[in-house]
Amino acid sequence: MTVCRMAHEILIVTESELKQAVRLNLDAVDCVEKAFLALATGNVVMPPILSMELAEVNGEVDVKTAYIPGFDGFAIKISPGFFDNPKLGLPSVNGLMILFSAKTGMVDALFLDNGYLTDVRTAAAGAVAAKHLAPDDVNTVGVMGTGVQARLQVEAARLVRSFSKVLVWGRDDEKAVACAGDLSNSLGIEVVVETNPAKLVEQSQLVITTTPSREPILKSDWLHSRLHITAMGSDQTGKGELDPKALLECDCYVADRVSQCKTSGELEAALEAGLWDRGDPAELGDIISGKVQGRRSKNDVTICDLTGTGAQDTAIATLALDAILSSGTGRKIAT
Repeated sequence: MTVCRMAHEILIVTESELKQAVRLNLDAVDCVEKAFLALATGNVVMPPILSMELAEVNGEVDVKTAYIPGFDGFAIKISPGFFDNPKLGLPSVNGLMILFSAKTGMVDALFLDNGYLTDVRTAAAGAVAAKHLAPDDVNTVGVMGTGVQARLQVEAARLVRSFSKVLVWGRDDEKAVACAGDLSNSLGIEVVVETNPAKLVEQSQLVITTTPSREPILKSDWLHSRLHITAMGSDQTGKGELDPKALLECDCYVADRVSQCKTSGELEAALEAGLWDRGDPAELGDIISGKVQGRRSKNDVTICDLTGTGAQDTAIATLALDAILSSGTGRKIAT
């Protein structure tokens, strides 16, 4: 018996097309916020991150996915990071997203984004954390790190808080100066380099850590009232940017996904040191939904631990598909 197979089209989209259609704006923040809210319902299917460290080549590969009920599709994101690539004139991070139909499982779109959509959704997650946990009256933001996320996290935070000054700290002075210059140009506000990380924290009401550090770069002794910290650099076992004691000494510690933060976030080190004995912390989705109260007063110290979730990838890929279809870009191929 001959089975008739209907033709199926896949939309192929390049990085340049995605950069034109998908921007770091309130639409992206709202889309990622909805993904966190969906996680709080318990109905999202999100397996553990498939993570592979390639020590011989100073590289790593992460695979993330999630099915969110009510979404037309679900994404599988493959994200390699090969950190010696700049020596070869290549970017250290690249990758792609595949968007599947949630009804048929067929491939709807292939986003050859080289990590761009991940950059946008990660920055948007930082904005969501700041929106729900940072003090209302943030005057100064401190960012620790000088890479792409250092820039994007601050730009995303400006979407939800109207601060007037940014402090930048980095291990490389030249990179810190370059990062400060870029942020000053993009935001049009005062941005200066602070060489003393303790002073950066002291002067800031919102601090964002964006490094791949495996040693704490922010000490618990530096915590002060009216402070929120978003730690987003720890996304793999062994990484950690915060002194583990900080998780105990703050008024509210929130995970993006508890199971992930236990193995690849800031919570990992606190558990390994035997410091954390409070059971499972709240998740960001619980704060958004109102199930758990985050900041109780303007003087609280809050911390949000962002490891990156497959739900964010499905959300941003769905947003990207809508944007590409509206713009009429991309190329369809028949299979």
